[in-house]
Amino acid sequence: MNNLTLDDFDYNLPEELIAKYPLEKRDNSKMLVLDKLTGEIKHKHFFDIVEYLDKDDILILNNTKVIPARLQGKKETGANIEIFLTRPLDKNLWSALIRNSKRLKNNDIVTISDELKVLIKEKKESTDGNIPEHIVELLYEGNNINEILNKTGKIPLPPYIQREAEEKDKETYQTVYAKFDGSVAAPTAGLHFTNEILDKIKNKGVKTGFIHLNVGLGTFLPVKVHDIKNHKMHTETYTIPKETADLINNKKGKIISIGTTTVRCLESCYKKYNKIIPVTDETDIFIYPPFKFKVTDKLLTNFHLPKSTLIMLVSAFSSKDIILNAYNEAVKNKYRFFSYGDCMFIK
Repeated sequence: MNNLTLDDFDYNLPEELIAKYPLEKRDNSKMLVLDKLTGEIKHKHFFDIVEYLDKDDILILNNTKVIPARLQGKKETGANIEIFLTRPLDKNLWSALIRNSKRLKNNDIVTISDELKVLIKEKKESTDGNIPEHIVELLYEGNNINEILNKTGKIPLPPYIQREAEEKDKETYQTVYAKFDGSVAAPTAGLHFTNEILDKIKNKGVKTGFIHLNVGLGTFLPVKVHDIKNHKMHTETYTIPKETADLINNKKGKIISIGTTTVRCLESCYKKYNKIIPVTDETDIFIYPPFKFKVTDKLLTNFHLPKSTLIMLVSAFSSKDIILNAYNEAVKNKYRFFSYGDCMFIK
């Protein structure tokens, strides 16, 4: 297990199974139910999730909100520039990826709209073969940058969706419980929930708690090293509120993490503090086999890209062979893959 390479996490995915759009009804997604120890598989739908939860179980969900982080603008010369905000650094300062960045130099200004301009503070060179992140300053009047971004920006759909973001993506690429702005990608396992499903879960005696982890650029970045142990994760910020820490520490049932971002948050906290505490912190945890999970008992997750850090995390939750077999079964049964696709419940 200690000698796993990137190729160990590959699988064959026909391109037509990559979901370009969400289903009209969120909870109609298929759900592959997997026993993490035996590998037994059942084919269900997400609206069946309630029957797999017991009274006193605790669902932990990531209530981060995706910001419209793709900005289209023009230089003073008229050249078109696309700026993708990736993470906030300080008040009005952001890291960003910039298409056509060769046309820019420090102190150039890109006009996005009458309300928003972007000042190029620092151009950086790539050190790992990926597009370099630049430091930019957002120039605007007023106090609410999120209102301005909602008017001028586009939702940053992942590149594999291969289409331009549409206005309706501002709603569909967002969980129904999204609350705190800051992510550049959705915690996609949560996209299947409706308010009706959440009500049914609550009525069954299942408790819900929230964490907040801003999903960053690392979600988009491929692993480029053969020996996966040498991969370096990007840092993400997370918050665990007191009520969620108390729920987990006083649990009677199982902890069910909704999505890999929730897993990373909870396991990072436990690894650093030896328990779950109320905290705002940063994590660059990289979970791959073998890994001993201290908090999460069950996991709801979407189907992830071949050779990605996310399929490695999911493999650690069960085993590489069981997970890849489940993925191959999902392909055979025409499941829809990735962000707008179907899901898997690992119990």
